[in-house]
Amino acid sequence: MNFSENLIVEGIGYLASFLVLLSFLMRNIRKLRMINSLGCITFVIYGVLLNWSWPIIVTNVAITFINAYYLFVKKQY
Repeated sequence: MNFSENLIVEGIGYLASFLVLLSFLMRNIRKLRMINSLGCITFVIYGVLLNWSWPIIVTNVAITFINAYYLFVKKQY
């Protein structure tokens, strides 16, 4: 991976971190779960770009499914 590719991958990691952090500032639980899911999906992309970093991918896929469960099945917000 060259320098510019590394910068893009690192930028995606920072974006994912920002989205997860931003989600915890939400007062509305529905918004929190939606933004957190977006951050987790971004982390999954980041994990794939890091040569399939499975701990990052598995954890964030699990969190995304938990958020989806509460958003669409339980509709708890």
